[in-house]
Amino acid sequence: MSTAPLLGKVVIVTGGATGIGLGAAVAIAGAGGSVIIGGRNKVAGEEAAHQVARQGSTVLFRQTDVSKAPECAALVRLAREHFGRLDGAFNNAGLQREFTALHATPIEDIDDVIDINLKGTLYMMKYEAELMLASGGGAIVNNSSIFGLKAMPNLAYYVASKHGIVGLTKAAALDYARSNIRVNAICPGPIKTPSYTRVTGGDDHMYDDGVPMHRIGSPEEVAAAVVWLLSAAASYVTGTMLSVDGGMSAA
Repeated sequence: MSTAPLLGKVVIVTGGATGIGLGAAVAIAGAGGSVIIGGRNKVAGEEAAHQVARQGSTVLFRQTDVSKAPECAALVRLAREHFGRLDGAFNNAGLQREFTALHATPIEDIDDVIDINLKGTLYMMKYEAELMLASGGGAIVNNSSIFGLKAMPNLAYYVASKHGIVGLTKAAALDYARSNIRVNAICPGPIKTPSYTRVTGGDDHMYDDGVPMHRIGSPEEVAAAVVWLLSAAASYVTGTMLSVDGGMSAA
């Protein structure tokens, strides 16, 4: 692969202030792309934009709640107004709440996770695809999960949202297969992020026994897969789910 496989490309990253999103934004900029970061936390987002800009690429940030369609439209509009085009997107914004049996899961948790993880990805893709069609094509990568491919007890609401992203990715890939827009998803296993640390209380080895490689992954390892899917090196890849999970989906 070229050392700058995204040179001249304009890419949106949602949830780009921390974790996998930040890792991807840094990697995209390092690959030559200009990055537009969307995130709910203004302070964290602006700090992330400064960090990403050190790669030497143009970086913009817009405070964005992807559960609100008008804010998704505004984030994509920023790409059109500033760059006149959109070449790629990593729809990464998402959240998980507590592990609870379905009957005990608070309605607020169900609503928030479905609104952000699934509906937020749908909203972003709707507006991204519209601008990509006008730009001549592009590549979209959605962040699903190992739990978009298999189940986990006491996490039905989250599993449902991530399975939904898998179905959405496949359907949209067919919608745009003849329009030069590729749509794929990554399915990460346990990755060292602030969310992972919150869930595990900082124990980086809590899930080692459930991973064939016997370790958790890093945001940089996921980011490498995202950059590849966004690049011309993956030009014949669409509608696929790329597992970045240390072998969990094979077990």
